[in-house]
Amino acid sequence: MDIAAELSGVGVRVREAADAVEADSGASPVLVAVVREFRSKADKVNRSVGEGAPVREGVVELEQAGDSAKAAVEADTGASDATSRAVKAAHLAICILKAKM
Repeated sequence: MDIAAELSGVGVRVREAADAVEADSGASPVLVAVVREFRSKADKVNRSVGEGAPVREGVVELEQAGDSAKAAVEADTGASDATSRAVKAAHLAICILKAKM
């Protein structure tokens, strides 16, 4: 398994979720902040893996951020269905990667 490629794919999903949240006028400030943190962690993990850093710890940290994002979108009654789907897809992507490891 090519971890860098897999993480890159997860990063794409996280960026899509972040873009959806940023464009969603109904998204709460809490959801926006949590998804921004998810994106920040995804960017950090992708950079560090590119620099040869250990992968497992970064993946676990990213999954925890994804768990928070999923919980936040499920609690946010103002978020659109498209936003909810994008955040849940990003969460699922990191869960699948962790399970493969």
